[in-house]
Amino acid sequence: MAANKQSAPETGAKETGGTKIRWDDSHMKSAYANVCNVTSTREEVVMLFGINQAWNRGQKEVTIQLTDRIIVSPYAAKRLSTLLDGVLKEYEKRFGTLIVEVPAAASPQ
Repeated sequence: MAANKQSAPETGAKETGGTKIRWDDSHMKSAYANVCNVTSTREEVVMLFGINQAWNRGQKEVTIQLTDRIIVSPYAAKRLSTLLDGVLKEYEKRFGTLIVEVPAAASPQ
């Protein structure tokens, strides 16, 4: 006889280590970004998101319309990094390896 599996209610509740987490999306907004930049201090990590309307090779100057700034603690940034790593590994397993060109200025020397 197979054990019955109970799933979380469709209201967005999830059991995690004895704590019930309820996701309230009533004030959520969605935004699209095709550009992201990240900076940090000892106390926070700042992520800037924006849209580049024209991406042509050889341009001398590119203007990015910044739309959102997300500020998190280094601990939250580490958790986000772990979550994104897992999502991207699953994506590449399903759809193939993503090749991303890193700008020369951002490359470690």
